[in-house]
Amino acid sequence: MDGEEEGDYDIFRDDEDDPDAQNSFQNNNDSNKEFVVYLVDASPNMFITTSSSESEEQESHFQIALSCISDSLKAMIINKSLDQIAICFFNTKEKKNLQDLNGVYVFHVAEEGTDYLDRPTAKLIKQFDNLHHSFSKNIGSQHGVMSGSRENPLYNAIWVAQALLRKGSAKTIDKRILLFTNQDDPFGSLKGPFKSDMTRTTLQRAKDTQDLGITIELLPLSFPDQTFDVSKFYVDLIGLEGDDLVNFVASAGNKLEDMKDQLRKRMFTKRRVNKFKFTIVDGLSVELNSYALIRPTAPGAITWLDSITNLPLKSERTFICADTGALMEESTRRFHPYKNQNIIFSMKELSEIKRVATGHLHLLGFKPLSCLRDYYNLKPSTFLYPSDEGTDASMCTFIALHRSMVQLNRFAVAFSGSSSRPQLVALIAQDEVIQSGGQIEPPGMHMIYLPYSDDIRLVEERYSDTSGVVTKASDDQIKRADDLIKRLDLKDFSVFQITNPALQRHYAVLQALALEEDDIPEIKDETLPDEEGLSRPVVIRALEEFKSYVYGENYDEESELGTGKPTEASKKRKAHAEFAMKECENYDWGELADTGKLKDLTVVELKYYLTGHNLPVSGKKEALVSRILTHMGK
Repeated sequence: MDGEEEGDYDIFRDDEDDPDAQNSFQNNNDSNKEFVVYLVDASPNMFITTSSSESEEQESHFQIALSCISDSLKAMIINKSLDQIAICFFNTKEKKNLQDLNGVYVFHVAEEGTDYLDRPTAKLIKQFDNLHHSFSKNIGSQHGVMSGSRENPLYNAIWVAQALLRKGSAKTIDKRILLFTNQDDPFGSLKGPFKSDMTRTTLQRAKDTQDLGITIELLPLSFPDQTFDVSKFYVDLIGLEGDDLVNFVASAGNKLEDMKDQLRKRMFTKRRVNKFKFTIVDGLSVELNSYALIRPTAPGAITWLDSITNLPLKSERTFICADTGALMEESTRRFHPYKNQNIIFSMKELSEIKRVATGHLHLLGFKPLSCLRDYYNLKPSTFLYPSDEGTDASMCTFIALHRSMVQLNRFAVAFSGSSSRPQLVALIAQDEVIQSGGQIEPPGMHMIYLPYSDDIRLVEERYSDTSGVVTKASDDQIKRADDLIKRLDLKDFSVFQITNPALQRHYAVLQALALEEDDIPEIKDETLPDEEGLSRPVVIRALEEFKSYVYGENYDEESELGTGKPTEASKKRKAHAEFAMKECENYDWGELADTGKLKDLTVVELKYYLTGHNLPVSGKKEALVSRILTHMGK
């Protein structure tokens, strides 16, 4: 840098382009972390296999719990790497915890400078995946509370989990205990006053833990012939009542996929993105929290590591005087030339000059919902909900505003944005939706970021032929197009059904490298066309009818635009199709299909049939055989 001041070429550069500003934004999100303790029952009942037939894979509830935790740790490294976890087993022979309590074992990978509650690492996951084979030897299992014993492993486990979650403030960090067990009554072997005393002390310990801001969640595991009865004990421990008790599905979790789904729902909790003040009029404001709904997922940022220690590097920026080579001690200043002199600005002055908005919402007015166009929503919206930190008057104000907007079919126009990007937003009130006794959609407001005028394109002219006449579709053409769309319509489609194959492979490679796995998991590309579905006779018939009605019988897809002359590629393709049709007649395809000899043909021979019948020819040999059989109706 030349001298102490910076030139006018970047004096008004946006803060969003500054790496330090990005780091500051990330640091602000560091407070939105979560501490989780996995509490796993290790009693002998957890090691009983759950399969009801010999054909099914033999697996125990303990294996299901470990597999679910392992999958959640792998997802946590990708999605929530700042979170911290601990894995704790109770009803064990060995003990390992800071309180030296019996029947509780905290699984921990000994590393210098780490605590029992720490961020998940590849080393932790590798050793945890191998834990099942060495659990009985190194840790061991024992029955829970037995008659005549004063030990209460569940009580001790909750106490240990509470101690593990002692660090960090509950106001800025979500703290949770996830409890895996298949015993709906941990004190079933006890009777009389002894059972009542054990139950009372355990429930009191759970209440004390919850009073500290720690949430206890139950993931029950059920046997095929026995349903987990949450009302025996755990309804009081986790504090279920009213609608929460009705909506709690205790029987979900007797299979691996069911438990993974339950754990995934609990791990991906709603996290606040930001909080700000919504000013309705001067002197009247509402405290709101914003939540992200659907966002595109991208690979994580690159972290530079030291080549020797493999530890993350911390980047620092210093300014050097170009004339003397000395390090600049004072903060830099910027200048802007004006009338043959340089006007010098300090960083604080520039920040004030560039500050257009405060980041809060300011209500401007209301408009009918009919004025809001679909194409205004250019980027993902944000969901707004009143903050718990607000006053009762603030909540009442928001509820009154929300009800009025729903009743009058109005949306609010407000001014928002950061200091470098102010913009108008539309607030659309969403009413609560309840189905089968459960809440499907919560009440609140969606904040849509309205576009600038330059973001909206002008209407393009419709395509017309050389005569200038716009060709309109006939009723028959519209009907054929409608039939084709109905044949290709996906039933009950959701965007969550399709995963990003490039992203999945990216993380699969990272996982294989981090865990030193020999094989990379095969990633299924769900974005590829459904060749089997598209090759159905009804779809092919609808497609051919659409092409013939719209483009004519002799239409060539490869013909040159406007000339109707076939290209060299189309000529070769047509000749290849004619050759394949002749070769196809030399085979008795029906007999080959009935005798199962299609698989004995070569790929080239199979493609004779596919090309001759205008079917896709991509895929492996098994896919080609399956496509031919489907087309023949076999």
